[in-house]
Amino acid sequence: MAVDYTVIVVYLAGMLAMGWWGMRRARSKAEFLVAGRRLGPWMYSGTMAAIVLGGASTIGGVGLGYQYGLSGAWMVFTIGLGLLALSVFFSARIARLKVYTVSEMLDLRYGGRAGVISGVVMWAYTLMLAVTSTIAYATIFDVLFDLNRTIAIIIGGSIVVAYSTLGGMWSITLTDMVQFVVKTIGVLLLLLPIAVVKAGGFGEMKAKLPTEYFDPLGIGGETIFTYVLIYTFGMLIGQDIWQRVFTARSDKVARYGGTVAGTYCLVYAIAGAVIGTAAKVMYPELPSADAAFATIVKDELPMGVRGLVLAAALAAVMSTSSGALIACATVANNDIWSRLRGAVAPQSQDHDEVKGNRVFILVMGVGVIAIAIALNDVVQALTVAYNLLVAGLLVPILGGLLWRRGTAAGALAAVAAGGLSVIGLMWGYGILANEPVYYGLLISLAVYVVVSLATRPTDAAVLAAWRERLAGRGTEPVAEQAPVPQ
Repeated sequence: MAVDYTVIVVYLAGMLAMGWWGMRRARSKAEFLVAGRRLGPWMYSGTMAAIVLGGASTIGGVGLGYQYGLSGAWMVFTIGLGLLALSVFFSARIARLKVYTVSEMLDLRYGGRAGVISGVVMWAYTLMLAVTSTIAYATIFDVLFDLNRTIAIIIGGSIVVAYSTLGGMWSITLTDMVQFVVKTIGVLLLLLPIAVVKAGGFGEMKAKLPTEYFDPLGIGGETIFTYVLIYTFGMLIGQDIWQRVFTARSDKVARYGGTVAGTYCLVYAIAGAVIGTAAKVMYPELPSADAAFATIVKDELPMGVRGLVLAAALAAVMSTSSGALIACATVANNDIWSRLRGAVAPQSQDHDEVKGNRVFILVMGVGVIAIAIALNDVVQALTVAYNLLVAGLLVPILGGLLWRRGTAAGALAAVAAGGLSVIGLMWGYGILANEPVYYGLLISLAVYVVVSLATRPTDAAVLAAWRERLAGRGTEPVAEQAPVPQ
């Protein structure tokens, strides 16, 4: 394993080095939080694909393939569909707003009264996303070094917190580009063909497995519908995803770069399911479907290649973890703390704001590591986060983008009704049940429409300012910088 260890250590050292480089570049709030809004199509596509394809998409996607066959691709496939929908229909408008958070968009659209409540919901979602990604380090480091769970989480989490705190979005962008390349080589170009060959080819796989393993809908229509509702719609409104959209140099980069990233996700989904199906042929009696990825890597790959593929899994986890961490800290600082203390730092004090955001990333990062160590049931935690996000914020956000008659009162009522109802329904039906998010979303929609129609329309001046921002006018000034490589 010496060669494999060397590959991993070099990879981790590279992540820290990029954090140091990013620290020298991130000298303003815009540079630190959204990479100066200057990413071109190549960097934007790579970092967007990296953020959405995390440990759940890699290790979990292979596990679903092991359990259900080719239809196990649906979870990651719906993530790709959500990214495509966001890129094609909404990303250009989102990029032109020149804001930093989803809550700032809601304030612009509804007149400045939706920020704190929506910020709390978004903060809870990004926090749990960061926690569940951090827990995944335990699985990877256990395969690599046979480490204790707590030590593995501390090591992996500390590296992410370090480079994220140092350079903010610039560090995360650079590391995500490396992670995107490593994932592409490790999973698509190495693990996929090796797994199929080791399983005897597709003919042997079909001969040894039940026919339902090759049914595209074998996982079940209700499960697919739930994936669409949670993951496809979740991609449309998550702060971690929007913050990447804000990094685009132009609305065209956001649209076309995101489309490329979404298409890549669809390919990645199919690859994970095929790898899992091949693992089922080779190891039909694994104790857990989620062990399929680690088992096939550990037992079937040659020296050196094994280290690269494990680095790919580590890259998948790190990209999601760092993206969720900076999103969580951005929401906590800009949407909750700044509003509660009653003042926002002036535009001219960008350097101070960078320091403040660094502190929040560090504090949130330490909190994420502590919660990850204490928490055991990550599936339930992530389900709660996604249910709150979709039921509480989907309707006000899409309503604000698509329906002029939506009002601030309607938005606030929808956030409260959707969030509270989904909590109550999870209490009644169970956290992992499908019904809470179904009914919670319907309640949020009904309340939004009824309250909006029953209250005075949004002030004409607010709507006029909103239209100006959507058109790309009235934006924040961004200091001139040297061009960024594509």
